[in-house]
Amino acid sequence: MPDLPGTPTDLLPLLTRAERLLSRRVGAVLAAESLSIEAWRVLGLLADGLGHPMTEVAAEASLPPGTLTKLVDQLVDRNLVFRRVDPVDRRRIRAYLTERGRREHARLDAAVRAELAALTTSDDAGLARQLDDLIGRLDPHRRSAPVPT
Repeated sequence: MPDLPGTPTDLLPLLTRAERLLSRRVGAVLAAESLSIEAWRVLGLLADGLGHPMTEVAAEASLPPGTLTKLVDQLVDRNLVFRRVDPVDRRRIRAYLTERGRREHARLDAAVRAELAALTTSDDAGLARQLDDLIGRLDPHRRSAPVPT
């Protein structure tokens, strides 16, 4: 068995592989609903009900602004998302889940969790905290993600 990684540089191939494998599993669940991983990321971000500026949604979904606009247009067409002018900064547009979007997100979230349930271990919360800490060190300006306890 090879030595386990010891530095963030060593983590890059492992994190990349884990993300690809996890995305493939989640993608199989979402494909039945004609949703992409990127659309799932958008729905997940908007599920907090706060509404988010499109620039933040683009960053969280790892999409360039033009690609995000097309994706959000598709989600709007499916009545999952709506956009509104930001009440504080009228130059910005905020995205929100529709009522149907909230129901669909909840339903899909349950399906994704069921698909991944067999992967759950007692170390998951610790791993999530470690990854959140690593992300914080790599991007000190980001807002902290909720980490399971």
